[in-house]
Amino acid sequence: MSELFQLFKNTRSHSFALCKPLEIEDYIPQPVDFASPPKWHLSHSTWFFEEMILKNFVPDYQVFNPHFAFLFNSYYQTLGERAIRTERGTITRPTIAEVYEYRNYVDEHIENLLKTNSTPELEELIILGINHEQQHQELLITDLKHTFSYNPIFPVYKEGFNLTAQENADEGWLEIKEGVYEIGYEGTDFHFDNEKGRHKVFLHDFQISKSLVTNGEYIEFMEAGGYDNFKLWLDEGWSWVNDNQIKSPLYWKKVDGTWHSYTLEGLKPVQPKHILTHISFYEAQAFANWKGMRLPSEFEWEIASDQLDWGKRWEWTYSAYLPYPNFHIAEGAVGEYNGKFMIGQMVLRGSSTATPKGHERKTYRNFFQPKYRWQITGIRLAK
Repeated sequence: MSELFQLFKNTRSHSFALCKPLEIEDYIPQPVDFASPPKWHLSHSTWFFEEMILKNFVPDYQVFNPHFAFLFNSYYQTLGERAIRTERGTITRPTIAEVYEYRNYVDEHIENLLKTNSTPELEELIILGINHEQQHQELLITDLKHTFSYNPIFPVYKEGFNLTAQENADEGWLEIKEGVYEIGYEGTDFHFDNEKGRHKVFLHDFQISKSLVTNGEYIEFMEAGGYDNFKLWLDEGWSWVNDNQIKSPLYWKKVDGTWHSYTLEGLKPVQPKHILTHISFYEAQAFANWKGMRLPSEFEWEIASDQLDWGKRWEWTYSAYLPYPNFHIAEGAVGEYNGKFMIGQMVLRGSSTATPKGHERKTYRNFFQPKYRWQITGIRLAK
């Protein structure tokens, strides 16, 4: 068995393992537009392999079901029409049993293809598909948590599976001297196109925290009236706070006067020493303002990263998601992966406890709109 197929097989098996604690009823609901049901993630990641690879590399390939291209395309305009994102939770058919049949069907064809074809073009697309599925594994578990959070009985996904119960391993400040530094991916291993375009940037002297903001520190911000002081917030953030009546991080609620947080182990008391999570860019920026500090730029974060303990939270930066020098959008559907989203988004760096092992890189540029907080996000301060 080739090393590439083993990696493919392990990745596909991990998606199955994430869904093993689920009941049939858990696969379908979609209470909000931005979070998709587990069934859709399982199907879409499989569609990617079928559409991008099997249909192009296997002569006379017969698709598993001709309707799936419409149902499980996400945002690839090149590949035709697709179901409306907000209605993914209405897709009760195909059944989850059919979805697993679909996954097995595609897996068998990928295995047979790799036995007869080892071209660099094919390997490159297989690796892209693996990384694409790893992204959806993280989304699957965070989307599922968001769906579960609407349930008033606070269901347990899996005992002992708590992605937010970590403490800092370091403290203090790291000093970085001003100078010209190189930013961006360098090497031959897998990376996304938005990491390309290695280039030089000038950075002034700065300090960056060796630790992430904790729950206890954020409670101090809340008790000091942080959510009521417009002076701390960007105008857009202040509107978001008021329009949505935001008073605490996502999933927090008070029970008998004590803050609790919904976790995948159920509702748990908020632990002051645990690292804060499920926070928006707006909240991160306001907290930094309250502390008389700021968020790091993505360039500062990358230069400091070798000396930081990272990987517990996606860390908000004060950098808009923009192309690097000489960035260009690839031809075909693959070109829709990153470039067209380079507006209205902020960059997060690092990775989180939900990120599949091996999917993290210090040059990885995650991005979300500043209002979102259902991912495992956190705050690292700079000054």
